[in-house]
Amino acid sequence: MTGRLVLYKAWLWVLVLSGPLFCQQYPDQKVDYLLKRGINKIMSEDYGEAEQMFLKLSQSYPDLPLGNIYLAANKIAIAVDNGEAFDERYINSKFNQAEKQIEKLLAKNENNPWNQYFAALAKGYYAYYKALNKDYFSAFSNGLSSVSKFEKCLKLDSSFYEAYIAIGSYKYWKSAKTEFLKWLPFVNDEKELGIKYLKMAMSKRTYNFVLAENSLLWIYLNQKDYHRAASLAENVLREYPENRSFKWGLGQALQRINKPKSIEVYTALLKSFTDQRYNNHYNEIILKHRLAILFHETGDDKKAVRLCNEILATTQLSEWVKDKLDDRMDKVRKFKEELLQQ
Repeated sequence: MTGRLVLYKAWLWVLVLSGPLFCQQYPDQKVDYLLKRGINKIMSEDYGEAEQMFLKLSQSYPDLPLGNIYLAANKIAIAVDNGEAFDERYINSKFNQAEKQIEKLLAKNENNPWNQYFAALAKGYYAYYKALNKDYFSAFSNGLSSVSKFEKCLKLDSSFYEAYIAIGSYKYWKSAKTEFLKWLPFVNDEKELGIKYLKMAMSKRTYNFVLAENSLLWIYLNQKDYHRAASLAENVLREYPENRSFKWGLGQALQRINKPKSIEVYTALLKSFTDQRYNNHYNEIILKHRLAILFHETGDDKKAVRLCNEILATTQLSEWVKDKLDDRMDKVRKFKEELLQQ
């Protein structure tokens, strides 16, 4: 891999992780209520109720882009959580509508921090969406624009604390993913400053502070600080016990420090997918593969082989799932062969 490609991917990683994090408490109580309730419903993975909140927001405040931005965000969250293809027509439509609303607001007053915030939020989510679709050029340009607009928010209003979540995440991952350049005189290590910004934003306990915790969780995992990562995930899961994103993080942290407990977490996560009325087997296969590896590492090869057999016997996969899991299925076949040769 060339140095330029490494740098490009590093910056993209910064922007992807900085993208979908931001929200500030809006002064209008009804807007604040609908937004807070909708975001909490996403955190609880009650996507249907979240959609209703954001639809009310969009219909009650047709000049505000928040409803359209979060309707798109909710749709993205559903696809990511379930491991399924995006509803591209719907998502692009909502982003386009939000962009038109934002252009009108900025034309009226570009020095209003809220107007800059809406633009930053929309750009951040759009960058995240593009990155998930592997459109890296668009993800990079929109993500960088998002961070720039969040910095402008802070210049206009230093109490825009949730901008610190975005900027803190950006500073950490920029430094973490460009460490190979730290010998250059103009490249500063801002990882600690990034973490400081995140903790500062979390201390204000805005209604979106849980997303700052999500950013810190993945920072701890990157730093191999698995005990702190597990503790943070467990703390959030006490408030949002159904949140599968933090369960994935918890399971990953426990893989390094407590394999039997990691098996418990992944098994519960697996059940949450297999119990669904709709299961396209995408997450089921990933989790069974991880569990097979964990059973092997804890000395139970019989269970590991059984899970490999279940994965390889799975039928009726969509073409989208087959494409996404092609490499993993090869790994499962090789892993099973290795187990049987022992």
